[in-house]
Amino acid sequence: MDGTLWDGVAAYAQGFNDYFVTSHMERRLTKNDLYRFMGMEEAQYLEAVLPEFSPAVRKEAYKQIIEFQYKRIHTDGGMLYEGVIEGLAKLAERYKLFIVSNCPELTIGHFMKWAGIESLITETMSHGMNFRPKHENIQLLLKKYALQQPVYVGDTDSDRRQSDLVPIPFVYVGYGFGKAQNYALRFDSFNQLVGYFTTAILDK
Repeated sequence: MDGTLWDGVAAYAQGFNDYFVTSHMERRLTKNDLYRFMGMEEAQYLEAVLPEFSPAVRKEAYKQIIEFQYKRIHTDGGMLYEGVIEGLAKLAERYKLFIVSNCPELTIGHFMKWAGIESLITETMSHGMNFRPKHENIQLLLKKYALQQPVYVGDTDSDRRQSDLVPIPFVYVGYGFGKAQNYALRFDSFNQLVGYFTTAILDK
């Protein structure tokens, strides 16, 4: 989702800031402060973003921060990458589509509602639902839907490592937040990805 379908980091940062304001704290975050931490699992993410808090306080604070972020997604939204809506519609005609993310439990649902893509996605799994690593959540979906030739699309080397653990091919999108050196396929726009999976691969 993040760095692959959209950039919603400004809304995430503002959720933190809403919490800081209501808690009468002087601290503020910008989206640039969060980019390097995107894609981390919750405990690692909170340790990086809120190092001044104890683990227990971080967890309690994050419950409130998440609610602020959900509201910000609805009011402020984010930036969808070019071609995402039309591209997902084309892909959904041929494939089952899933979103797997290390985000809080309901973030994917709020994002899909904001973007209007709920009907295009077969199912979603987030780290916040069960606190399992991404590769295990991918495996749950593979088993549930008996997927035959799945790939994972992501934008970081962490995504690549999780794909290797499944194992399934990793498709890297170079327009996202991170870098990856090893991948089965690379695309530098969402439109390129859609073109490949709806045309070239079907012609083989």
